[in-house]
Amino acid sequence: MPAFCRDCLTVCKSKLRCEHCASPRVLKHPELFELSIAHMDCDAFYASIEKRDNPDIADKPVIVGGGKRGVVSTACYIARINGVHSAMPMFKALKLCPNAVVVPPRMDIYVKVSKQIKRFMSELSPMIEPLSLDEAFIDLTGTEKLHGAPPAIMLAGLVKRMEDEIGISGSIGLSHNKFLAKLASDLDKPRGFSIISQRETLDLLAPLPIKKIWGAGPVLQRKLQSDGIQTFADLRRRDLKVLVKRYGTMGNRLWHLARGLDHRSITTREPVKTISKEITFFEDTSDTDLLDGHLWRLAEKVSDRCKARNYAGKTVNLKVKKADFKLLTRSITLNEPTQMTDRIYTNVRQMLNSIIDDAPFRLVGVGISHLTKPEDADQFMDLLEQDAAKRAKAERATDTIRKRFGKDSILKGRSLR
Repeated sequence: MPAFCRDCLTVCKSKLRCEHCASPRVLKHPELFELSIAHMDCDAFYASIEKRDNPDIADKPVIVGGGKRGVVSTACYIARINGVHSAMPMFKALKLCPNAVVVPPRMDIYVKVSKQIKRFMSELSPMIEPLSLDEAFIDLTGTEKLHGAPPAIMLAGLVKRMEDEIGISGSIGLSHNKFLAKLASDLDKPRGFSIISQRETLDLLAPLPIKKIWGAGPVLQRKLQSDGIQTFADLRRRDLKVLVKRYGTMGNRLWHLARGLDHRSITTREPVKTISKEITFFEDTSDTDLLDGHLWRLAEKVSDRCKARNYAGKTVNLKVKKADFKLLTRSITLNEPTQMTDRIYTNVRQMLNSIIDDAPFRLVGVGISHLTKPEDADQFMDLLEQDAAKRAKAERATDTIRKRFGKDSILKGRSLR
């Protein structure tokens, strides 16, 4: 059976320990050197960087996130043992793990490390599809002659290089398609390397719970469970037509994933679907003046991103989170795309007015979607609001001045609230 050592990267016999370096990390599998679609996921990425940069907390439970009013961005594995997980309200996390060290996120550092890892990956293959700062798909099909080693060994070398040069560990999932590669990377974390071959796909999937389906959120999971579908095996027993009738286009995808079928190719760049920005308050608030100021600043940041990335959007979105953590969303589709702060703000303010009775809020977010190029944006100004065109002209003039003299050279009074 094909085997190699994950520590010294030497092809070895299928034994409990490597005959070259005596490491017990020997990986063996019948299709080990045949598979080439992989998913690499860093282990507790943010928390690992914080532990790397501060050895004093290396053996302690670490939570990366905001203050008591915020949410958990990520948690190290020690904290996870206590039940802490990403997106959990911070006060709940601290109840579960009161001795945890809470560290505010340092996004600039995380982005820098992410770029280092992506550079390592690009040396293996140009076919990389990032999913976030800490995970990506990589297609190593046809690279064995180039590197002189099969994809499995090159992937083990990747995570070894990450540990040696950056101090960050990662887990690898190797399979014959994207869905199974991502599923595999989560089977043996941290520092894992899991394989799902074609021959074992159906048997391996059968007992897994439906929460393992990539893209199946809590609402869909509850719907499936209410229909008596708990596992992949349950899902596989349903007819395709029945699933499509019950779940729409998602039913077709569920039928295929239940059989380990995923025909999507790895793409080097996913199109941007939305541009948004949000803020979590230190204290829940019903103060309309305070909310108004935040809406303006968020709209301004979204507008700045749109202009910098050469996008405009036709749908304006508002998101708020109530004190009980219930999420409310509203959206307005405009008669033309926009990238102007004033138009984004005006519409989210209108939407906020419609739900202000649900305050206090702990979070507000502003965004635009249905993105397009800006050539046709903001050409038509609402005839009922004669000052709209003047405000748009003033905003463009403000943008020009800020480019020359700095972002804070002109501030709107509303942004100071």
